[in-house]
Amino acid sequence: MESKEQQLMELLGLTARSLTHLTASMTSMSFELLRSNDPVTRDAGRRMIDRMATISTGLDEHWRLIGELTGVHVAHEQIETIQEIQLQAQPRLPSNGS
Repeated sequence: MESKEQQLMELLGLTARSLTHLTASMTSMSFELLRSNDPVTRDAGRRMIDRMATISTGLDEHWRLIGELTGVHVAHEQIETIQEIQLQAQPRLPSNGS
């Protein structure tokens, strides 16, 4: 396979991986919205989850086609996920007056 074709397949894979990560992140955020006490916010979370499910189905097709092009079949569920990083609160410094 020519170098340009290899680069294009790699680009397609990286793009699909980024979209997969973005979709997973937005879905996770939408589940957090469902925890809200505000009914409008909960409804928005539900609608976003439905939209992300539709997008995820499209991404499955991307991965299928990429697998056909590369000969390496990867299921959507096998894509490495981004690990969530939580910021820890900075320790409070004693004030000068105490």
